[in-house]
Amino acid sequence: MKLFSSPYYTIELGSILDSSFQDLLSHKYLGAKKIIIVDENTHDNCLDFLLTSFDSLKEAEIILLPAGEENKVLEVCFQVWEAFTEYQIGRNDLIINLGGGVVTDMGGFIASVFKRGVDFIHIPTSLLGMVDASIGGKNGLDLGSFKNQLGLFSHPKFIFIDPIFLATLPADEWMNGYAEMLKQTLISDRNKYEKLKQINIGLDLKNIELIEDSVKLKFDIVEADPLDIGQRKILNFGHTIGHAIEGFFLEIEPISHGHAVALGMIAESYIAMQQGKLSKEDYYDIELTLLEKFSVPKMEENYFEDISELTRNDKKNRESKILCSLVTEIGSCEFNCEVSIEEIIDSLKYLSEFSK
Repeated sequence: MKLFSSPYYTIELGSILDSSFQDLLSHKYLGAKKIIIVDENTHDNCLDFLLTSFDSLKEAEIILLPAGEENKVLEVCFQVWEAFTEYQIGRNDLIINLGGGVVTDMGGFIASVFKRGVDFIHIPTSLLGMVDASIGGKNGLDLGSFKNQLGLFSHPKFIFIDPIFLATLPADEWMNGYAEMLKQTLISDRNKYEKLKQINIGLDLKNIELIEDSVKLKFDIVEADPLDIGQRKILNFGHTIGHAIEGFFLEIEPISHGHAVALGMIAESYIAMQQGKLSKEDYYDIELTLLEKFSVPKMEENYFEDISELTRNDKKNRESKILCSLVTEIGSCEFNCEVSIEEIIDSLKYLSEFSK
């Protein structure tokens, strides 16, 4: 069992059957009411394993969220809070979020707001959830086409990462997490990037050592800047344009978060190259690596301005300036880099040339 501990929470990586989860249920939360939040996918594929493995959860209430990013909205939270009230959930009870990034984002927000905070635990079941979404204490909801406009910093008490849940993932969910893993290496570790870009995605990503590498990269960056006021912002590489692409396509044909971030990394690396921050050699390495694995959806010319306008509401912006985190070489990244709407439109035009 691999442990990562901070003043706020503990991550346990390995079989949940060998973890401290049972001890928590039997001692710290003995007598507490327990709520398990799932979505339609984890209800069908993961919940039975949890319930049959831990007798302490037999009386737990199950709350089912609709699956998909389009449901990460306040209206769904209201329904859950009403259920909490019906179940008479108090501040000494426990919320267990069993799912991918949408479940951990929403579940953390729901638990943190209700009665000013109910303890919660994350059990991520997707690769994206394991290496990124569940770590760092960011909880958020979407507001229309704008990603994560509502939210707060609030950490789970524990995060239990068990690769057994990866057996349930469809192929596109592997890619979703893989994009974030690539991002982590692009901003911090060239050697790990070179290793990661050559792997067999469906086979090698089940290797717990690769997952551990990514968890440690994310954990170390977060621990150095827990409130996202400085260096932690490099984790947003690919996300300014990526979130705009993701939000725009929600209304047309939704694409996954990881897919959108991969496209955002290409676009933002192109801007970095055009600004003279990133060498052409490193840019084309990034472009080739990502385009080999992620397709570019059809992007009409009239999309460019609408997508670029969505970046004006990015959380990193300041004084009406659009600020990105840009890779300056593979393995290194700068934050608070100003980009213009014109540069974003230009990068989208370039990206659209690779449209399927």
